[in-house]
Amino acid sequence: MIVHETAIVDLGATIGIGTRIWHWTHVCAGARIGADCSLGQNVFVANDVVIGDNVKIQNNVSVYDAVRLEDGVFCGPSMVFTNVYNPRSTVSRKDEYRPTLVKRGATLGANCTIVCGVTIGEYAFVGAGSVVNRDVKAHALMVGVPARRIGWMCACGLRLAGHGDVQCACNQSYIIDTERCKQHG
Repeated sequence: MIVHETAIVDLGATIGIGTRIWHWTHVCAGARIGADCSLGQNVFVANDVVIGDNVKIQNNVSVYDAVRLEDGVFCGPSMVFTNVYNPRSTVSRKDEYRPTLVKRGATLGANCTIVCGVTIGEYAFVGAGSVVNRDVKAHALMVGVPARRIGWMCACGLRLAGHGDVQCACNQSYIIDTERCKQHG
């Protein structure tokens, strides 16, 4: 584990082997972070957060309570998580946090916003600046405000074309119809 001298890792936080924590990052005491992760400059990780292995969190991202990131998730620069659906400065709603789950291999593009209470499917790809306010299917390519599905993505990060049996340039095979994309095998 590498922790930059300006970073703060509170006593009690669990950090996996090979994880790198960079400038001005704060990891709270209850956070659990897996192996071989990278937390960029000015990242905040709250107490009730679980981060899997090989997760990349770019600069200026706050991972708030009730967020779970599975293995291989990518969080682009300045993307945003929320944990309260209807916040007010004068009304405490800490008992109303809505859990957010980002499944294995998903990509959250720069400056996108993930509204609390949603699940982002495996290998989904949320485009830069998009606002996700409902669940996202596995392999879905989501863009816009609010985000809508415009296609499907391979686990390797390339956009898939066609319907039925589809093969990516990386040789992975999928079955695609109007409602789902499923990897063969």
